[in-house]
Amino acid sequence: MKKNYPMRLLLLLLCMMPLALYGQATVRGTVTDFGSGRALPGVSVVVPGTTVGTNTDADGNFSITLPTATGRLTFSFLGYTSQTVDVTPAVTELQVQLKESVTNLNEVVVTGLATTVKRANAANAVATINTREITGITTPQTMDAAISGKLVGANVVSNSGAPGGGIAMKLRGITSIFGNAQPLYVVDGVIVDNSSISSGLNAVTAASGGGNTSNQDNASNRIADLNPDDIETIEVLKGASAAAIYGSLASAGVVIIATKRGAAGKTIVDLSQDIGIARAANLLGMRNFTEERVEATYGASAVPLFVAARNAGRLIDYEEELYGNTGMLYNTRLNVSGGSENTRFFVGGLIQDEEGIIKRTGYEKKSVRFNLDHIISKTFDFSLSTNYINSSASRGLTNNDNAGVSFGVALSATPSFVDLFPDESGLYPDNPFAASNFLQTRDLITNEENTDRFLGGLTLNTNLHSGTSTNTRLVIRAGLDFYNLRTIAIFPRLLQFQSQGRGTGGASIRGNNYNLNTNYAAFVVNNLSVADDNLTFTTTVGATRENFNQDQVLNVATQLIGTQTNLDQAGALEVEQTRQIVRNKGLFFQEEVNFRDRIIATAGLRLDKSSNNADVNEFQYFPKFSLALNLANFDFWTAESISLLKLRAAYGEAGGFPPFGAKYTSFAPSNIGGNPGSVVPIQRGNENIKQERQKEFETGIDVGVLNDRILLEATYYVKTVSDLILVQNVPGSSGFSTQVVNAGELRNRGVELALSTTPIETPNLKWDSRTSYWKNVSEITELNVPAFPLGAFGNTLGTFFIEEGKSATQITGIRGDEGVVQLGDATPDFQMNFHNFFTIRQNLTFSFLLHWKQGGDNINLTQLLTDLGGTSFDYDDDDDGDGVSNAQERIGALGSSAEPFVQDASYLRLREIGLYYSLPTAFLQSAFGGLVRQVRVGASANNLFTITDYDSYDPEVSNFGGNGLSTGVDVTPFPSSRRYFFHFSIGF
Repeated sequence: MKKNYPMRLLLLLLCMMPLALYGQATVRGTVTDFGSGRALPGVSVVVPGTTVGTNTDADGNFSITLPTATGRLTFSFLGYTSQTVDVTPAVTELQVQLKESVTNLNEVVVTGLATTVKRANAANAVATINTREITGITTPQTMDAAISGKLVGANVVSNSGAPGGGIAMKLRGITSIFGNAQPLYVVDGVIVDNSSISSGLNAVTAASGGGNTSNQDNASNRIADLNPDDIETIEVLKGASAAAIYGSLASAGVVIIATKRGAAGKTIVDLSQDIGIARAANLLGMRNFTEERVEATYGASAVPLFVAARNAGRLIDYEEELYGNTGMLYNTRLNVSGGSENTRFFVGGLIQDEEGIIKRTGYEKKSVRFNLDHIISKTFDFSLSTNYINSSASRGLTNNDNAGVSFGVALSATPSFVDLFPDESGLYPDNPFAASNFLQTRDLITNEENTDRFLGGLTLNTNLHSGTSTNTRLVIRAGLDFYNLRTIAIFPRLLQFQSQGRGTGGASIRGNNYNLNTNYAAFVVNNLSVADDNLTFTTTVGATRENFNQDQVLNVATQLIGTQTNLDQAGALEVEQTRQIVRNKGLFFQEEVNFRDRIIATAGLRLDKSSNNADVNEFQYFPKFSLALNLANFDFWTAESISLLKLRAAYGEAGGFPPFGAKYTSFAPSNIGGNPGSVVPIQRGNENIKQERQKEFETGIDVGVLNDRILLEATYYVKTVSDLILVQNVPGSSGFSTQVVNAGELRNRGVELALSTTPIETPNLKWDSRTSYWKNVSEITELNVPAFPLGAFGNTLGTFFIEEGKSATQITGIRGDEGVVQLGDATPDFQMNFHNFFTIRQNLTFSFLLHWKQGGDNINLTQLLTDLGGTSFDYDDDDDGDGVSNAQERIGALGSSAEPFVQDASYLRLREIGLYYSLPTAFLQSAFGGLVRQVRVGASANNLFTITDYDSYDPEVSNFGGNGLSTGVDVTPFPSSRRYFFHFSIGF
């Protein structure tokens, strides 16, 4: 008889199935917030040590089948303390409450290009801020404004208060003198450009002497295009010990931004409307004139003007007229998210319209984001992130100029008794005390930026192999960043300074800038568990490629015909075009070893080559190593009150590319006798130019007490940058004057402390607090070229000076018979922030952020200009009682001492404050039958007050934009604003 083995096997399996089903257990339940009782959607529910897991839906509900009748479930959610619950056959339903965590030790932070680790296991100090800190207190104008004062180890300086943002960020000090000094930005895996592109204002202002473009044009950063409300978390890898895996792109650190994503369950709709006003945060005030003071300052011919204006009651506060506009602020956001177990989506929309504190300035932005996560099968899934932004900014005309045409420069020379307003026919009088009538300039010029931008990122995950102790997956990632920035600046011929021959006879300046960045990467990640899962190995190997393409065209038309503004209606037309194409390739390997969350070690190596390098085919290598010991997780640990005691150390290296084209001797077009050709410029190329190399060692200790209600993080680091890229003078006999070389070494040392606590936690009151302290000291340890000044305006007024053995940010200047000496340092002595969140009776929240910067000097030339113009508010005061007025003492020092202009820029600022009330969930349920999920109203403000002795509009200023060194130069900036908001949001 023929034996039917397949049938017998089938019968055997059918007989065993009930036993298998009996061993499983299905558990359902709800996860809510411990304080407010509201449902938490998107909470991760997993069976530890397995791939079995799910997420809660929009109502906080979940259902999961355990492989065995007895086991454990771990519930985790960003910003909350994870909780593990035992499951027995008698348990079929769970009600889980998660507590908010100010320490966030269970959140994951980036350790590699495709791997993460719990913060409690991280060997580096990674600064992280979440959505509550980004937009939970008030409404920032731009993303860069949302992070100011919140990141430990970062010195974030606003360039000015102009609409559309603009910041300079330094992470753990100066990382380059002439190379890249701004961090790399990565949004959902997409490398994002953060250029500041000049609009060509220098053609009119001559702020930098010759040329059409300048870093004094007050351009905005392109990172400002992002919608802050789209952001879920921001992680900052501050130094090479953490950022080495990004290689040559990470010389100034890495800012990693993760945007919001959908969760399985019902579709959630959130609509928010913010309405506010903006007012100047600080005005200096006007001088109180008398006939004697007018004659002493402007001469006898000005006295009749003053007397007539005084008698007519026409002494005009022009500072209030120029900077006193009340700007209306509108911000509307609509977010829709949801999905199923296999498909989750998030759609976010923004309409923003903000007026500036100067008339005819403002900022508008429209943004749409679509994020999609889809599981195609058990072995394949993908994530898609897309974002379209349209923004426009009208930024006025501020900052330095040498033609007397910018608002602030002309204002500084204009006394209150001259009438600059137009007559009934609309004609503006000339300003007899300055090169321009700044009211006419304000009302008639155009200075706008318009941007269309698209960001797209795609991540594909496929499971190559799964076993009982090993799992191997392939990750493929692609990113795209494209934008078209159009700038337009029009200075009509009829402006005072144009018509009187001081200008260009009218100017129409138009820029068209295209930027296309793409990045691709492929990783293989293998997870291996041995010794009963007590020891895990995570191995990552991969390759990356980045392509950067930028094409900038600037058309400068001058000597305009009549009132025409078209480029072809000009007597002279100059065209500049700059194209940059950079190609980078990288390979990397990383191994992470974890022994029961007690010992965590990581080693990695990044290899890079770039078209910017002298040898495009030579790989540069960047290693990293780290070790963390969680002593409180060992069996010998018995101190129950100390829940975390981690010792950590890390070392890493990163590179910094030479400036684009530094290896080439470029030729400039010329025309001699009608014959076109090329001429050799003054800078010689260097075929041996190398990357700057950054080496960083950091060590630290983290201590958690009382179940992590108190967490102290302490870090010390030393960061050395060798092969500094500098500009060297060469003998004139060579036919050149300068060359870019590697010729120095720079060292940064610093301390970072962060204390996170929950001092009070009761059903009616919860108080979360975080206090941070950070300090950095830089030094030029080696300089193989003669010491040289850099930035600012020379030793007569104060300048930055690069000198061996001195701070990289020292400010020098003349001081009497002593000659040139150090007068200050732009680096703060230390910084602190105080972040506090209060939840009262579950429905009322109050929060604020204080930021203290101690030390750090500015070169205050705004005060010098008002002194020279005779308009300083304290011109006639005599603070030291010596019979000489304040302004006369400062003016008297001009030429003999720069000391009066180098001033301490310390401040204590209330950056953000907010009060919100959420209607009770039970009331909404009874009133709307479950249709309305939440209703929230509130009020907030930012820059509510600043305590400082600094004598200008804002101690946080940078005339030279994001330049690595020359921050803190103050030349009639666009004043910062104080913003007040009323908020309303409703969730369905």
